[in-house]
Amino acid sequence: MLTTDQLRSFKKIIQNRINEVKHELQTNDDFGVSQSFVQHSTGELSNYDNHPGDTATELYEREKDSSLSEHMKQELTELTSGLQRIGSGKYGVCSVCGGDIAVERLVAIPTASTCIEHSPSQNTSHDRPAEESTLNPPFGKYVNDTKDANFFDAEDSWQRAARYGTSETPSDFNEQQMSYDSMYIESHEPYGYVEEIETFLSADLEGKPTGVVPNKTHEHYEAELDDYEEQVNNGTIEDTDLKF
Repeated sequence: MLTTDQLRSFKKIIQNRINEVKHELQTNDDFGVSQSFVQHSTGELSNYDNHPGDTATELYEREKDSSLSEHMKQELTELTSGLQRIGSGKYGVCSVCGGDIAVERLVAIPTASTCIEHSPSQNTSHDRPAEESTLNPPFGKYVNDTKDANFFDAEDSWQRAARYGTSETPSDFNEQQMSYDSMYIESHEPYGYVEEIETFLSADLEGKPTGVVPNKTHEHYEAELDDYEEQVNNGTIEDTDLKF
């Protein structure tokens, strides 16, 4: 049972906090939630010419303001309820079991209406949003890297599309040598061939060699062979050192 002095002390604490909350809501104009989104939040008459990213930022700020306003109003309701319980002689008494609420709990949470054993937040939920099982990972369950498979799967589909560009830039990565052509996973993976030599050796429908298609890979390959022959002739390396 709380003493008269303790009740007076808690009443003063609650009244002071009520004044603080009201002053904060008034000063912040209720966090701006009563204002029009476009005219007051962005200072513009229309979002037509704005980048979607800018609009998303403004939307995030508006959602944050709404949450702060809702939180403050909920606190104000709980403070008012606590003040009413003091007036009715029910302050410091658990609304569930009727037992006394520990003074230490009231000092920490002056608006507490239940004892710690009957507080509504005994258990913390660890449930995840239902959509996570569908959205995450985006195509992970359709990737067959760990299987003995070489068919066209979801990862290959993403790589095929990402070759034409993504929203990422070289500045988004820590690697020093990064280009716009490698802004997606496995960008170094060969496309349409297994070994580089297959990019300039041609064959007919029956698989018989028909010649060489000149390209940069072929020029690089020939330069490596010339360099190898030169080193063999100079005695720098043995003929068995080069591996293709």
